[in-house]
Parts: sequence; structure tokens; C-alpha cells
Amino acid sequence: MHIDEYRKLAEVEDSMWYFKALNRRMLLPLSDWRDRHADVLDAGCGTGGLIQALKEFGPKWEITGLDFSPLACRLANERTQVDIIEGSITDLPFEQNRFDILTSADVISQVEDASIALQEFARVLRPGGIVVINVAAYQWMWSYHDDACETHHRFRRSELKRMIEDAGLSPIKASYANMFVFPLIIAKRKLFTTPSSTSDVQSYSQPVDQFCGGLARLEHSWLKTGGVFPTGCSVFLAAQKV
Repeated sequence: MHIDEYRKLAEVEDSMWYFKALNRRMLLPLSDWRDRHADVLDAGCGTGGLIQALKEFGPKWEITGLDFSPLACRLANERTQVDIIEGSITDLPFEQNRFDILTSADVISQVEDASIALQEFARVLRPGGIVVINVAAYQWMWSYHDDACETHHRFRRSELKRMIEDAGLSPIKASYANMFVFPLIIAKRKLFTTPSSTSDVQSYSQPVDQFCGGLARLEHSWLKTGGVFPTGCSVFLAAQKV
């Protein structure tokens, strides 16, 4: 990601509807671990928003963050007070079978070969451990947002599921996400772009944020019951190492 995007992320990720919805979604498959000790890695932690949610959700968890950007690491360390390590998700600086839980939110889209990252996730995960991933969906949705975030690839659900299985992990949940707001995102990124458009990581007016947040909460209620969505601007997947 461009350096400016990390600064924008730090400013809005605690308040913007998208990140609130993302964090809730990432926590859904982890409910069985909530009251247990677990070693957790947030791989590609950015400026630490998901780590904050993980800390609140699992008070017994020992959490480590990792990011490729020195700026992101510094901001995440200031915000979270957990161990933050500078490194790449394609070459994780951890021994085999190190973690019980691994989260990676909107990160593997930003590396040239996501399959290497998934193999690394499987390597550092303990047997019985769980990995939770969110990625950008559909290559045809490429836009100014991906240019600003330095995205390398957007995924289909079937594609990510196959790659997870090739890495030796067993999928337990696979869905698209942000389906209800998807038409608005298509319109913004495909129909109403401007030469000055950067990423969509920014503050929006209160009515817009509340409207999108309400749609996201409706989606979350369905996902929480075990439901899945047939389309959306993100792919959400949880898998276990057996």
C-alpha cells in the first residue's frame, strides 16, 4: 500500500463502517476459542485495527502482529501495545506450528503470489488451528482503489477455496461479503470516478456511514446463523489445519 494509505487507515479504521463490519466478520469463526488461551497472529496487521478487536474479543489470547511496512508497524505498536514484527506474509519469521489462530484481512491480495502466503499460513499454524481470511473479490472490479492500495489480484470464492485446499488447509466457511452495499461500490468505482480518486479508505458523511453500516449489520446477522452470500465485493473464508 502507498504510505499515505497507511496514514488514512490509522485515521478512519476505528470509525468507518467498512472496518467495523470487517472486524466483526473476522471474529465470527473464532467464538470457540474466545475463553481459551491462544497464540494469535494477525498477518498483515496494518495499523492495528483488527488487533484491537482481537484483544477485546479474546482477553486470554497472546497476540502478535506482522506487517511489511515500517510505518504500519510503528502505528500498530503505538495503538495496540502488542508485539509487532516487521516482515512479509510470504516469508513469515516464525517456526512451524507456532500459532493457534491466524487472521489476515485484505492482505493476500497485495502480494504477487498469494499461494506462497497461504502455504506460510499453513506452516506456522498448529494442527487444529484456524485461519480467517478476507480478500477483495472479482478481478473485473479492479479500479482506482486497487491502484492506490497496490492490489495484485482480486479473487473469486471458488479460487480462494481451491488455493486454501492446495495449501493443506480444510475450509470450514466460505462466503462473499458486503453484498447489500455492492451495487453502490460498483457505481462509485465504475461509473462515477474522477481523475483525483484515491482509495475508498476515507471518512464519509454520517448518513452514508450509518446507511452502509446498517446494511453490514444485516449481513452479519445472516453470516452469524451460518448463512453465506452468493456475491459481494469481498471474499471471506475460514479454514482449519487438520
